[in-house]
Amino acid sequence: MNRKPKGPDERIIGWHPILEALDAGKELARVLLQRDAKDDRTRMLMKTLRDRRIPVQRVPRERLDRITKKNHQGIIAFSSPIAFVPLEELVQQGFESGKRLFLVVLDGVTDVGNLGAIARSVECFGATGLILQDHHAAPVNADAIKTSSGALLRVPVARVPDVKKALTYLGQCGLERIGLSEKAEQDLTECTPSDAACLVLGDEELGISAESWAQCDIHACIRMRGTTGSLNVSVAAGIGLHQLLGASK
Repeated sequence: MNRKPKGPDERIIGWHPILEALDAGKELARVLLQRDAKDDRTRMLMKTLRDRRIPVQRVPRERLDRITKKNHQGIIAFSSPIAFVPLEELVQQGFESGKRLFLVVLDGVTDVGNLGAIARSVECFGATGLILQDHHAAPVNADAIKTSSGALLRVPVARVPDVKKALTYLGQCGLERIGLSEKAEQDLTECTPSDAACLVLGDEELGISAESWAQCDIHACIRMRGTTGSLNVSVAAGIGLHQLLGASK
């Protein structure tokens, strides 16, 4: 799947241009909205953003002033360089392809470099797609695409508001959910994924949330000999994908 980039993190400034962009179906990476805005227009916008699964941050006016000297009217949006795929469509396309369905779910990965590196491994090892949280997570921007060596333009990406609910849905669809953490006891080398599965990776510091961990069918770890407590999440993703989707599988 090849997708042409839409341009590097284009800023859309002011209410009218942003509402026009939404009406035109333009993909937005995120919206920054002045924290104390509470009128009817703001409430309607918040509902639209929730329905479209577009991340929104309530920020002080000073932050908006630092981004632009223009009259921002208390709101700035950033266009997305990729088009996101609905989770349901991502799963359906995977089943209909007739190939092994294997997704990678990121539960709170916040570093753009890690996101790009993971996406690169996803594409290199032939995983079906990538699932990201739409808040408290690394944005898909020009830096992420560069770090991924363009993989984010070729890998289908779904953006979800709640990873726990997404994992519940994937389980209902018959996917085996494999959580990867140094806290697990089962060695990853002992895992043989089914023809429909997903690998779950967590936050760089805290790991997979307790709620998402509870949704996983398999809890696995990467055995290490050194004394360092854990691997970087993008390194762990590469090892996990090689083990579960490598040429020997």
